[in-house]
Amino acid sequence: MTPDPLATANAALNAGATVLLLWGRSLARAGRYDTHKRVMLSAFALSTVFLALYLTRKTVFGFESHTFHAEGAAKAAYLLLLASHVILAAIVPILAIALLRLGLRDERVRHRRLARWAWPVWMYVSVTGVVLYVLLYHLNPA
Repeated sequence: MTPDPLATANAALNAGATVLLLWGRSLARAGRYDTHKRVMLSAFALSTVFLALYLTRKTVFGFESHTFHAEGAAKAAYLLLLASHVILAAIVPILAIALLRLGLRDERVRHRRLARWAWPVWMYVSVTGVVLYVLLYHLNPA
């Protein structure tokens, strides 16, 4: 299956967000909070552009879905990955906005407490977004 340009752009945005999330976390651990803030704002911006393009793509293509043409354990694994991705993706914007608000208000204790579990969720959604793109558009059996 040939991916449409919006699907490819969305995968690239997810990959970029993943890189920025990893970099931002390393900056926070190193105590480089000003740079951490800029990098995490950039990750949020990429994720926001992703969401806008994703919704545009879904609207343009009439909310069609693509089938992963595998059977057995491979199909079950794909569906489990897809379900976990979709469920967690629904809460990432809420978590990301909460993290940004706490960070921008310099509420570091509360920001850190939330980031301990929100950051891995955001990472998981970003990484699995790319994995699902590769599975669906590049490794999908005919």
